[in-house]
Amino acid sequence: MAKANRVYKTEAPVAKNQEIEATVIDITYQGMGVVKVDNFPIFVVDAIPGEIVRVSVTKVLKSYAFGRVTRRIQESENRVQNANKIAITTGIAPLANLKYEAQLAFKQHQIEELFKKVNVDVDVAPTIGMENPTGYRNKAQVPVQMINGKLETGFYRRGSHRLVPIEDFYIQDPKVDEAVRITRDILRELGVSAYEEETKKGVIRHIMARRGYYSHELMVVIITNTKKLPNSDLIAEKLSAKLPELKSVIHNINNHDTNVIMGQWNETIWGEDDIHDQLMGKDFVIGPNSFYQVNPQTTSTLYALAAEKANLKPTDVVVDAYSGIGTITLSVADKVKKIYGVDVVEGAIEDAEKNAKNNQITNAEFVLADAPEQMAKWADEGLKPNVVFVDPPRKGLTQELIDAVKAMNPEKFVYISCNPATLARDAVQILAAGFEIEGAVQPLDQFPQTTHVESITVFKKAEN
Repeated sequence: MAKANRVYKTEAPVAKNQEIEATVIDITYQGMGVVKVDNFPIFVVDAIPGEIVRVSVTKVLKSYAFGRVTRRIQESENRVQNANKIAITTGIAPLANLKYEAQLAFKQHQIEELFKKVNVDVDVAPTIGMENPTGYRNKAQVPVQMINGKLETGFYRRGSHRLVPIEDFYIQDPKVDEAVRITRDILRELGVSAYEEETKKGVIRHIMARRGYYSHELMVVIITNTKKLPNSDLIAEKLSAKLPELKSVIHNINNHDTNVIMGQWNETIWGEDDIHDQLMGKDFVIGPNSFYQVNPQTTSTLYALAAEKANLKPTDVVVDAYSGIGTITLSVADKVKKIYGVDVVEGAIEDAEKNAKNNQITNAEFVLADAPEQMAKWADEGLKPNVVFVDPPRKGLTQELIDAVKAMNPEKFVYISCNPATLARDAVQILAAGFEIEGAVQPLDQFPQTTHVESITVFKKAEN
């Protein structure tokens, strides 16, 4: 995929407001089209490979520039007609202009190219997609701003803090969008203000809604900069009257000057502290701060496939690093003798233990710790699991964790990745630790209409 990795010592070959005609040759990880002038990349919103476009340059930096399409001279056959323009320009769904079959091919190609860059020879299977690749997200965290004296919800335009008012977020569950709209309207009606970054005044920072895909239980979280939410009881009363699926209304305080959306302090102002949803036959408790996959439809496929590729046996001992609230751990617990989960987030471990108890699972043990440190500790203690699952954050694995897995010497090491760049980087170190890749890397479209891709890679002990 396209990346600007060259700094021009002389002046860039283009200038702001200059118009050029060029062919789109690639898509970036942000979903922008790439055109080049004298090998100098220009990133263009809503431009698809193969298209010939007239581009006006909007911003020029040392090693790349940005532009916008002023005229499409030749369209790609992969272009979606009448695509959701707001979803594209805000970056909510940067690939909404690309036909779904082409999106799946792009994601497969993305992984292939990243493995090529690190000189690892691997087969990448076709991406597993969704039957309906819109309206799938079970959670929304929507920013709030005052615009012309009116509280608005929406999404920031790419590269700015200017809010674009939006009611239909395209990739979110329509019931989640409805909950956000109704919450916004009630806050407007009661005259509650939005927080303003510049003045540090105002109340509401974000509205969060999450809904169980299978349970249809709904939670609304109102995130404030202030310690009190004005008219909180009345807000909850009005929400419960208008949202039949509502099970929980939470007030979350985040009074720090930070890009982190939610704070750590929650107050239940109506209903339950949590909601529930089901995954692979297990029931999961989901709190306001819980990490729970946003696309439960494909998560079931992802975890079932990971378990299948691990070839689990009833006698196996298994480790699940980055276990979160126990979704992988508990979904495979009934297939093995013993499974250990580790996560650094205290609330996640509390939820995982609660989920194990609720599902009458007695062979799962959870530890609150930094995953790499705990894996090293287990290795030092002589724990020898048959299978290790890892589902790390986007930053991938540490060398410490890879060394710990090497010491544990499992038969299978199953890597579930949400970032193919760090997967490819980590694969080099895992191969150097005495493993080899078994079968093809399997991409799965957990996030349709975006450039993100989930994948499963199975490593096994290398044959001498």
